[in-house]
Amino acid sequence: MSSQKFVWWKIILLLLIVALLIVGGYVAYVFLTYSRIEDKVDLTVEGNAQEPAKTGKEYTAVSYNIGFGAYTADFTFFMDGGKESRARSRESVLECVNGTSQAALSFEPDLVLFQEVDTDSTRSWHVDEKEIIRSAFDQTGDWDSVFAPNYHSAYLMYPLNKPHGKSNSGLLTQSRMNITSSLRRSLPIATGFKKFLDLDRCYNYSRIPVENGRELVVFNTHLSAYGTDASQGNSQLQMLFEDMRSEYEKGNYVLCAGDFNHDFTGDSIESFNPGSEESFSWCAPFPDEIIPEGFAKVTDYAEEMVPSTRNTDIPYSEDSFVVILDGFIVSDNIECTYVQNVDEKFRYTDHNPVVLKFLLKDH
Repeated sequence: MSSQKFVWWKIILLLLIVALLIVGGYVAYVFLTYSRIEDKVDLTVEGNAQEPAKTGKEYTAVSYNIGFGAYTADFTFFMDGGKESRARSRESVLECVNGTSQAALSFEPDLVLFQEVDTDSTRSWHVDEKEIIRSAFDQTGDWDSVFAPNYHSAYLMYPLNKPHGKSNSGLLTQSRMNITSSLRRSLPIATGFKKFLDLDRCYNYSRIPVENGRELVVFNTHLSAYGTDASQGNSQLQMLFEDMRSEYEKGNYVLCAGDFNHDFTGDSIESFNPGSEESFSWCAPFPDEIIPEGFAKVTDYAEEMVPSTRNTDIPYSEDSFVVILDGFIVSDNIECTYVQNVDEKFRYTDHNPVVLKFLLKDH
């Protein structure tokens, strides 16, 4: 009997050692493969657009987070309290990415700023979403295109039954106007051990010559969401605003759009979810007080307020928590004639597109 107990004791010990080796090996893998994407990276501009921007001409811009091609209206995400960790199938990814591409093109845009565009990610079945979007746009005329890697991550082994896997995602800017150059800037993220749990973040800005000798500088961004505190979120915005201010002081036109992961209007949570006590780090009120002089958020919506994103803890319904996270910030030498969050009912992504019409003032 004592011999049998000894044998079982050794087996249990062996299993514990194996489990510790697996966990330790995975932790070592995460630490050893961790790297931030380099700051101040010159990005490649692809495409055939030739025209400069013109003053006094009305242009249409769209900002659209495509949610890595996973979010059908009934999709729920494990990091938001839902159940799913990756898109349901490759076919679903293709349908969602093509759907968001066509939705963006339906506004007859001159400029489109996409966020959360995957290139080789487990969660999106390794579909190169960037090339799908570019192909759809190229069929409608001449476009310039810039892709900025936002983050890459080690293979996430959670949930254990269907791991989220590795992620490679970025920002894609499409322009009918000629982009002469584009630069990627790395945003500040968590430090210490927490940095291993925080995704890299960036913005990029692209230069479009204007016929009057100045430039239209277009910023595309996607700020941190999960685990972000107010100081980190503000430091990201302060860095972004410093570059925007610098371009404005040169006499350039500055347009910024993206997913700011803040309650963009400051009151959309209460407007859409009256009485709700839900609180998320990714929708703290936008800190209007740090917006530089000469800039303003564009929130004078042409129609009623429409949410730009939903929480994905449950399939989309009238009970879903919704908020405005996406929008445009422009310098005062840009005149905005129309802005609207368009209700696409979250058919292909957990975000709705934001459409802006604007013109560059002659000065």
